[in-house]
Amino acid sequence: TICNMSIEGGAKAGMVAPDDTTIQYMAGRPFAPKGAAWDDAVKFWKSLPTDAGARYEKMVVLDASALEPMITYGTNPGMGIPITGTIPRPDGVADEASRKALAHSLEYMALEPGKPILGHAVDVVFIGSCTNSRITDLRAAAKILRGRKVSPQTRVLVVPGSQQVKRQAEQEGLPNVFREAGCEWREPGCSMCLAMNGDELKPGQYCVSTSNRNFEGRQGPGGRTFLASPLTAAASAIAGRIADVRALL
Repeated sequence: TICNMSIEGGAKAGMVAPDDTTIQYMAGRPFAPKGAAWDDAVKFWKSLPTDAGARYEKMVVLDASALEPMITYGTNPGMGIPITGTIPRPDGVADEASRKALAHSLEYMALEPGKPILGHAVDVVFIGSCTNSRITDLRAAAKILRGRKVSPQTRVLVVPGSQQVKRQAEQEGLPNVFREAGCEWREPGCSMCLAMNGDELKPGQYCVSTSNRNFEGRQGPGGRTFLASPLTAAASAIAGRIADVRALL
């Protein structure tokens, strides 16, 4: 997720140096190197972390433990606020181009500046995409949905990221959790991330999506997208509106 979204944030590339957890995960996978090739790969991967004492042009340290769940309100991934925040006001933006972009986004999203985003009704929830459809993402969503029902007003699609993820999820019984909650368990693919194979929003519909892009029409002509985590998506599916998952943990 971090590597994927770093590109959406304007980076040319995003990389997290592999650690022992990553290497253990890769061991024995269908497409992982075997034998001596595996040993060579591990040696190379362990060379990727930055050398001790390396100097950077700029270093930014973020305390993720202090972050609230985040969600977007506009039509690019950078237009995000904490789940308990309010929709920004264009008149509070000094830069003219940014002010106009915000005003246009809010008009498209039909959102009122100054209003809280928490509690906004949603028509569809999409849990999937290359950004958030790993087995760990599905487990996190299933943990929230287990023993609960999604809102009857909200359609929920759960799309695993690959056939391998799908098989593992099925071995763990996750599809049953999703189906019993009222979700649709789908085949791996892009699906509603970019309105493929008929999985698209109708004009004016709102979707909480775990994908990486919320541009105008991305999930269907006239569709409106709120980007969020699998946890927030699952909580919102239950409530039928944007919800703070911390109330369910």
